[in-house]
Amino acid sequence: MTALAKITTSAIELDAIAGAPGRVAVLVSPDGKLSAPARRVNRLTKGALQRFLDSAAFEKMQDGEAKSFDFPTGMEAEAVLVLKLANQASAELCRKAGAAIGAALTETGALVLPGSLKRVEELALGMMLKHYSFIDHKSSEEERVIPEVTLAVSKPEEIDLTAVTALAEGVFFTRDLVTEPSNVLTTSEFAKRLVELEELGVKVEVFEEDRLAELGMGLLLSVGQGSVTPTKMVVMQWSEGGEEAPVALVGKGVVFDTGGISIKPAAGMEDMTMDMGGAGVVSGVMKSLALRKAPVNVVGLVGLVENMPDGQATRPGDVVKSMKGDTVEIINTDAEGRLVLADVLWYAQETFAPRAMVNLATLTGAIIIGLGHENAGVFSNDDTFCHTFLKAAEAEGEGAWRMPMGKAYDDQLKSDVADMKNVGGRPAGSITAAQFLKRFVKDETPWIHLDIAGVASVKTPTVLAPKGATGWGVLALNRMIDEMNKKD
Repeated sequence: MTALAKITTSAIELDAIAGAPGRVAVLVSPDGKLSAPARRVNRLTKGALQRFLDSAAFEKMQDGEAKSFDFPTGMEAEAVLVLKLANQASAELCRKAGAAIGAALTETGALVLPGSLKRVEELALGMMLKHYSFIDHKSSEEERVIPEVTLAVSKPEEIDLTAVTALAEGVFFTRDLVTEPSNVLTTSEFAKRLVELEELGVKVEVFEEDRLAELGMGLLLSVGQGSVTPTKMVVMQWSEGGEEAPVALVGKGVVFDTGGISIKPAAGMEDMTMDMGGAGVVSGVMKSLALRKAPVNVVGLVGLVENMPDGQATRPGDVVKSMKGDTVEIINTDAEGRLVLADVLWYAQETFAPRAMVNLATLTGAIIIGLGHENAGVFSNDDTFCHTFLKAAEAEGEGAWRMPMGKAYDDQLKSDVADMKNVGGRPAGSITAAQFLKRFVKDETPWIHLDIAGVASVKTPTVLAPKGATGWGVLALNRMIDEMNKKD
């Protein structure tokens, strides 16, 4: 797994600033008031810091932004990073400032001088999340150096990085899974990595194809018929919340998606290594919960499969029976994610009777047309539950937008030969996909479907992530689960 930057806390020693290697990051309030560490940096640089603070360039900086001064006079550091941030800054701005430090980190590490900042943990989280680089398949050993960062504060004993480190570990786990090439992250390898969560106290069970067949999971199995890679379902249980029914998280885990017989165009097909993004997020949440010993009951279920064209592959026009008992006419084999989720959703309800259920999937290109790469599509049958999630997503800065549902959309799924079709045509493609899933959700189960096709992996960097896999959803779902726990 990609390792986090190593962040430790220590008591501030002003005399040590001059000899600190790597980067020295100093926080300055928007009004230009200098803390004791900032005054020492200013003195060492013969007033250069104050001259910058008096300039129009500093005035134009936004809160949370940074300016780097390379090879400062009077200091051993390679650069001084000046961050404009108020002591009472919001968690969002603290993470943004931390991300600026994380983006500037090199193997020589950094000394960070937060002054009197109130949310130092959020600053650290931003650093960890931004400093991510997937290098498992690169041969240069020099790139594997883990930078060491020291947070020099007045009361290090009051800074606890346990929770934010657990969150960052979960995000990194998700990013690694989403980024791995499909010849490495087969369904078997994916399952193996999830079984390793048992070391953290997660109960993990892997269901092989014979067991899936016994359960009647015809939809899930139909997706993998054309692949030599075995279809699997993995169930992860974290049970530290007493006797209460669990929250269920269900993820689509298509480790590679050619589209099957309805094959995709060649251009861009290499990106389909990320079609297991929903399962990746579920896995990351389970790891974070275990690492931070969350007092909750959560079950994570992922359907792992590869969608390939072959003589044995499902054909357009085939009719397949679900675990629920409903039959589905397969119109397009590239609309496979909803088939994976349908059987796993039904199993989750039949087995665990969850108090609430969330499924995640890189499900439709249509959601990208509608919402771009800024927001995931949110579909729900329960206003209260949906509001809880949306508030959590907003608090974590993870874009999410609720989409409509209704009978007219559901009618697009009518089939002449089966109980339903797996697609409803081009109009409202993301909504009809959600309507398909809703048919496998019991009326009494509060449910949210998250279409994360536009946010799971991006072509340009975000505030807290480099380009590529983002880990979107790990933070929001962790917060949502905590908020639900507080209300009980």
